[in-house]
Amino acid sequence: MKRSELREKSMITIYQNLLVNTDIDELIRDQFEMEPEKLDPYFHDVINTAISHKDEYAGYIDRVLEGWTFDRLGYIEKAILLLGCSEFAQKKVEAAVIIDECVELSKKYCDEDTYKLINRVLDII
Repeated sequence: MKRSELREKSMITIYQNLLVNTDIDELIRDQFEMEPEKLDPYFHDVINTAISHKDEYAGYIDRVLEGWTFDRLGYIEKAILLLGCSEFAQKKVEAAVIIDECVELSKKYCDEDTYKLINRVLDII
């Protein structure tokens, strides 16, 4: 599976956790169709970090958003931003690659102009 596909499935796993707050390993099994320990360790860490540091990352995002808050964003937008923040924290992929991948996810899953918000927020963070 390509890294962009793994990243997309990671975003969907984070999204599902935001919606239903289900066990992460169960969500990984459902989304990736494999046992969590067989998932690429990088993406396992990205998912777990995004979820466990959600409040911290929301604080960063709130400081960047003008006249808006993390809580007011849609779940997909939240999941993409949490994914990006978590990948930044891993410090294993260049920031430009992370931002580009998150922008592409927003173009696929969000409203037409949402990619601009995702790009701006992640570029500042």
